[in-house]
Amino acid sequence: MTSIDLNQKFIEIFNTTKTPATFFAPGRINLIGEHTDYNGGHVFPASISFGTYALGQKRSDQKFRLYSMNFPQIGIIECDLSSLDYDETHNWANYPKGMLRYLKEAGFEFSNGADILFYGNIPNNAGLSSSASIEMATGVLIEGLYDLEIDRFKMIQIGQKVENDYIGVQSGLMDQFAIGMGRKDYAILLNCNTLEYEYAPLELKDHFILIIYTNKQRSLAGSKYNERRKQCDQSLSDLKSKLSINSLGDLTKKEFEQYKHLIQDKTNQKRAKHVVYENARTLEAFEKLKENDLEAFGKLMNESHKSLQQDYEVTGSELDTIVQAAWEQEGVLGARMTGAGFGGCAIAIVEKERIVDFKNNVNAIYHQSIGYDATFYTATIGDGAKEITEGALK
Repeated sequence: MTSIDLNQKFIEIFNTTKTPATFFAPGRINLIGEHTDYNGGHVFPASISFGTYALGQKRSDQKFRLYSMNFPQIGIIECDLSSLDYDETHNWANYPKGMLRYLKEAGFEFSNGADILFYGNIPNNAGLSSSASIEMATGVLIEGLYDLEIDRFKMIQIGQKVENDYIGVQSGLMDQFAIGMGRKDYAILLNCNTLEYEYAPLELKDHFILIIYTNKQRSLAGSKYNERRKQCDQSLSDLKSKLSINSLGDLTKKEFEQYKHLIQDKTNQKRAKHVVYENARTLEAFEKLKENDLEAFGKLMNESHKSLQQDYEVTGSELDTIVQAAWEQEGVLGARMTGAGFGGCAIAIVEKERIVDFKNNVNAIYHQSIGYDATFYTATIGDGAKEITEGALK
């Protein structure tokens, strides 16, 4: 899909002759540090070259007309600046609508509506943050169309508010942060407790990061995501009976082993163990990447997946089949699920010259076990959400 294709589609859909402004927000992968974000731990995401394009043009009235090329059967969804409440019948458009509502409530002034076309080239519900990508694409579009100055961190927080309060998914800040603050060829270590962050160069040299989509869609709101969060909250509450901590991310592995008996429910104890050990792995992985030790980094990815499988129990047969198959291939440094789990995607660091064999072998194993194919994407690490110029489409 080129900028010309998107412009022509916009002109066709909205019956205009003017060329719209174009904005892009990437998806994200999380290299390591899964389900630690809402537990005050560390995450290590990177923004990728796949994402969401948003083309927009201001209107003279207060009407917003929203169209997604990914859901053409739904057609144009209309709403008004004076009525931006959640509407179940508005389907995907609730994500941009939520951004519009909370930007307006935060005091950012835009008195006119707009026609906006969205096009995403990351699979919906794959766990690559398509919803956060739509939110941040909307944010930078509104900022650009109306000549606003929106603090990037404020925009990130508003995106999370859309997920938590408008959509009803109690997710952390990582997705919007990675998408809003991404930098080409760098990953971001984010402390989700203090929101301090540090960039680390992602020098893959003779390797690529492959994203492997299970083709099993997962919906956070309908999954056991919120249940896991409650289990972690209960674990923290139990630990607070003796410890002065604010989050599970405050604990070292040694401290956890010393006080885990305070967590009364054995299942909750496993959930908390994953969070504490995953947080430690993430900090270690950051150091390994700074040392350009990709091999050690890959081993930590493998350990992460095993913990998500056995202690946090969010993988499932599709992800486990893909990751196990990846581990068995030549030239693979590491592989793990990425995202919330329950379907979605895995990632693997693979030698460039082995990629064709890797895809063929992993897909054969996956198809034999699961009954259908996986989809493979070769990811490059790109910039965060921004306005893009003519010819700059990826």
